[in-house]
Amino acid sequence: MRELSHYVGGQQAAGMSGRFGEVFDPCTGAVQARVPLASRDEVRNAVAAAAKAQEEWAAMNPQRRGRILIRFVDLVNRDMDGLARLLSSEHGKTIADSRGDIQRGLEVVEFAAGAPHLLKGEFSTEAGSGIDIHSLRQPLGVVAGITPFNFPAMIPLWKSGPALAAGNAFILKPSERDPSVPLRLAELYSEAGVPDGVFNVVNGDKEAVDALLEDPLVKAVGFVGSTPIAQYIYATAAAHGKRAQCFGGAKNHMVVMPDADLDQAADALIGAGYGSAGERCMAVSVAVPVGQETADRLVARLQDRVTSLKVGHSLDQGTDFGPVVTAAAKERIEGCIQAGVDEGATLLADGRGLTVEGYKDGFWVGPTLFDHVTPEMDIYRQEIFGPVLSVVRAADYDEALRLCSENEYGNGVAIFTRDGDAARDFATRVDVGMVGINVPIPVPLAYYTFGGWKASGFGDLNQHGADAFRFYTKTKTVTTRWPSGIRHGASFVMPEGS
Repeated sequence: MRELSHYVGGQQAAGMSGRFGEVFDPCTGAVQARVPLASRDEVRNAVAAAAKAQEEWAAMNPQRRGRILIRFVDLVNRDMDGLARLLSSEHGKTIADSRGDIQRGLEVVEFAAGAPHLLKGEFSTEAGSGIDIHSLRQPLGVVAGITPFNFPAMIPLWKSGPALAAGNAFILKPSERDPSVPLRLAELYSEAGVPDGVFNVVNGDKEAVDALLEDPLVKAVGFVGSTPIAQYIYATAAAHGKRAQCFGGAKNHMVVMPDADLDQAADALIGAGYGSAGERCMAVSVAVPVGQETADRLVARLQDRVTSLKVGHSLDQGTDFGPVVTAAAKERIEGCIQAGVDEGATLLADGRGLTVEGYKDGFWVGPTLFDHVTPEMDIYRQEIFGPVLSVVRAADYDEALRLCSENEYGNGVAIFTRDGDAARDFATRVDVGMVGINVPIPVPLAYYTFGGWKASGFGDLNQHGADAFRFYTKTKTVTTRWPSGIRHGASFVMPEGS
């Protein structure tokens, strides 16, 4: 069994707390590694190492920091195959999906390498008589990222790339369920030239999280996970005077209009609903066909496609999706399926009790499809975070729009239609942060920002894009006047722009 460590000050650091978590192979159910769970003292040591290293890193020319990030991207691409296999072995997603996880993270790091442009301030000459004003963007200092199990490469890269490019030191607290890829990324940052102590990984549970939230040297915290934890981290960070950027759960809808290409829509729902076993915050978990005829035709297509999906080992060719991450996740998802049955939804495909030949102890849940789900049912209101797709039938467009907008979550939504007017109206009026038009998973590219609304997001600034640099920097405004040789005497009035 592998013994994992922390990564502090540019090297591996053995856990000293005496507490450990188990890392499973979701395909076999076997424990494959032990990960140390940090004590408060271990977190403080990591923060101290980061604070010591940050000043020199911040003083480095932003272009040089960008070059180091570019070298890091090259190193990750060099090791892509090994990283993808390592990620799949702990998470359970397919190799192709793991490569996508890593690649979407690298795109943000590539964007962040443009820090010299993104850190530029503003300048105004003659703002007043003989007065110039300019602004500077300066790093916060030590910042932290608390990241989820479902994207063990992408989200750490989304957080760390802009933070490092802006001149901060970074403490990563990854999920203890699949920590090996984050630890390997730390080694690659060091190999690329990031100074010792600037990027650190501290594994742990709530004790480590609370230590980061309460440490006065940590100036900002970014989080992705469930809504209750996002609310807790946001409130606790704010109470300790920190910036917080916290993203929670989701219940993403996809509206299918009567004029949509139903084969295209069905394919999109299958991929977006069941890819990565539904363990994505942007997964489509609710299909909303408009009109009974549309619903009947769409459901028939979904049933045909669900029966052909292959669930299997994440390394097997042809596997559409693998297991869920833990036995507890499997039990929770199967409980949600039973709740849907008990509430009267029509179960068209039941993923419970699935076995995969040769891997009887894996954490398998097959594709599950419900029809005639209503907004009052628990399977509609809860984020299931598994391969479960619910069909909620809408009588007309207005009902579909209202359904999406009134849900407590506001992460992502999509509409499939050939009608440009309907698409434009939907994108304008729907009360959701990210919208796809004939795009089922509308994750913006790196130079736009990612963020949900309502119970899906807490904080004023989103992930990646320009918002990331606003979040990881503080603005200093400088007003300048050079002596002109003319004495004006003391003034006791508020200066005016004129």
